[in-house]
Amino acid sequence: MDNKIDMELIKPVLDEYGEVKGSLITILQQTQEIYGYLPKEAIEYIAERTGIEISEIMGVATFYTQFRLTPVGKYLIMLCQGTACHVNSSELILQTIKDELGIDDGETTADGLFSLKCVACLGCCSLSPVMMINENAYGSLTPDKTKKILKQLREAE
Repeated sequence: MDNKIDMELIKPVLDEYGEVKGSLITILQQTQEIYGYLPKEAIEYIAERTGIEISEIMGVATFYTQFRLTPVGKYLIMLCQGTACHVNSSELILQTIKDELGIDDGETTADGLFSLKCVACLGCCSLSPVMMINENAYGSLTPDKTKKILKQLREAE
């Protein structure tokens, strides 16, 4: 998606936190907020500015599920796979999303519109099965309801 990453955008973050011990997660969170993910170039720049080894930064970035190393679509679908969702057929919802969008967990549609990420728990057990698309929660999902939601988002484009 992005061919060139503008490092000027994260300079203020590094100016504020670059020398603060224990601030790597904050730096990564703010970097991801700026770019939508953690570009390789930004990780290298963070290492250069903070003196933290790239391997340590990557260790943190890959350990925490909140961090993404690849760009995501305009609509990030987070599908809950927690116990309540699982027993209420979240696998059926996953299969519906895969069939409708032609992507699997961790993938983005070719048009860059949708990304799918299966997550351990969204904390919305009473709405199970549930998914979040960007900041919106959709609960009590059925395959038909899921298809309708995806269709509405696609038509909005």
